[in-house]
Amino acid sequence: MEKQYMIIDGVEVEINGERNILEVARKAGIDIPAFCYNPELSIYGACRMCMFENERGRLDASCSAQPRAGMVIKTNTPKLRKYRKMVLELLLANHCRDCTICAKNGNCKLQEFATRYNLTDVRFPNSAPDNDTDNSSVSIARTASKCILCGKCVRMCNEVQNVGAIDYGFRGSKMKIVTAFDGEIADSPCVGCGQCAAVCPTGAIVVKDDSEKVWDVLGNANTEVSVQVAPAVRVALGKEFGL
Repeated sequence: MEKQYMIIDGVEVEINGERNILEVARKAGIDIPAFCYNPELSIYGACRMCMFENERGRLDASCSAQPRAGMVIKTNTPKLRKYRKMVLELLLANHCRDCTICAKNGNCKLQEFATRYNLTDVRFPNSAPDNDTDNSSVSIARTASKCILCGKCVRMCNEVQNVGAIDYGFRGSKMKIVTAFDGEIADSPCVGCGQCAAVCPTGAIVVKDDSEKVWDVLGNANTEVSVQVAPAVRVALGKEFGL
């Protein structure tokens, strides 16, 4: 079968069964920014950060556009940089900005992209609500004002974990990720697996950190400490060493 190629930023890249242009670009080491895309989940195409520019100057989302032989595209033009910077600015206009005390500080895609595109000022007033964190769960915490509606958590919960504890609620500017009847996560079918937090690009869903509680207990002279390694960890280590 004859090989097929496309041109990305002047680089000839082979097309070999990838389901979208984003995967082709990443295979070639070309980093197109994206919030909502995950190769293990269905394609949602919501964040619009992964846009590319074709020969006619038209923009399209690389996560949903299928690669075709002979295509010539660019991924980092001045037009695209201006577009992405505007997307980031609009997201931050409705985003909690307590970055320094956020659990995802230093490991946040929104923070990373804002730095990459030199976003040092947001022209729009901040409309993020205060004190909107749901701490009802023993394992995870949800903060709606940090959510960018990328939908990764919803697809992970529904498509991979098959739990269906969360989904989209309301419409337009009032849309948010909610449990049934917008209740607390502790009252939902959530099993506390933490996979939603694993794919969340911001601090909207994080695994609770109880390390301070552990240190307090360890600081008690009457505490007796025992250690147990989870079975999954033992299996993974055994597999790694061929046991």
